[in-house]
Amino acid sequence: MSFDFDAAVSVPFRMQPGLRRLADGAAWLTPSVVPQRGTARHLREKLAVFGTFAHQALLADNSFDSRPALQALAEHAAATHPEALVVDGSRWRAPWLGWCITAQAQPEADPSPAWPEVGPLLATLPPAWRHAVLLSLAFAEDFAIVDAASGRIPWLAVALPSGWAPEDKVGRHFTEVHAPVADNRLLVNASEHLLRLIASGERWERFVWTISADRRLHAHPTRMASPRWPAGLTAETIANQAWWRTERQTFLPLPALRQVVFSITVHTTPLAQALRTPAQAARVHGALSSMSDAVLAYRGLAEVRAPLLGWLARQAGG
Repeated sequence: MSFDFDAAVSVPFRMQPGLRRLADGAAWLTPSVVPQRGTARHLREKLAVFGTFAHQALLADNSFDSRPALQALAEHAAATHPEALVVDGSRWRAPWLGWCITAQAQPEADPSPAWPEVGPLLATLPPAWRHAVLLSLAFAEDFAIVDAASGRIPWLAVALPSGWAPEDKVGRHFTEVHAPVADNRLLVNASEHLLRLIASGERWERFVWTISADRRLHAHPTRMASPRWPAGLTAETIANQAWWRTERQTFLPLPALRQVVFSITVHTTPLAQALRTPAQAARVHGALSSMSDAVLAYRGLAEVRAPLLGWLARQAGG
């Protein structure tokens, strides 16, 4: 399912959990390569990140065994998207990529792999991470595992973070992860309830949005240019520099393991293309105009709020 504008953009703006049940039959994962569609943008950026910044993207507590959760995730992925992943025990194959990870964690290629760079990348990674990275490359989502018993996040494979550092989150409690978020009272107060909810056996999703100066999907804070916005932007020029950045976050419970797989799907779209109607522009205008100074600063929007509001007002027709 793509970004749900009506569910995500609220007026007045509030930092809130916004969880809703995932509809029966709703797609949970998105293959990163569809031969008839597009340029596999998520795959290309993930290849770049895993090739250079794997130490910031692939993280785990030494004592945590991720294999049962990853096997359950892979089997779910294979059942819903057999064109993207085929699972035979610990032998995983990504047909559209043209690569397989054997039961011995060795990369094997089809006779003519569609993505020849995948195998050499996998070979450079520790064997314990190769299955997870093949899965991550086969799908647009990033993944983390939440341990419902302790409330901690002991494992992450996150190549495309939105302005946060995965290496700062591994091993931390679900509540602590939200501590740096501006105006986070609702999120923090609800964290224990949310933890029980996502581990209850039902599937959940939520949506997040912002406006960014960077088109890239991977937005690790140490790799983002500063200053993010060019000087002198006006209501006439801001839209040419602005990107509508969205996330769809989903939670797949694994009750037998007392764990939850958390997925994040990131998209960026030119702002002028993303807001398709005057009503949508008006709604974003209302949300942006009601953001607190703390939220504006946290999202890097304080300096461009005025030109953004001017542009949005014009798009809204008033």
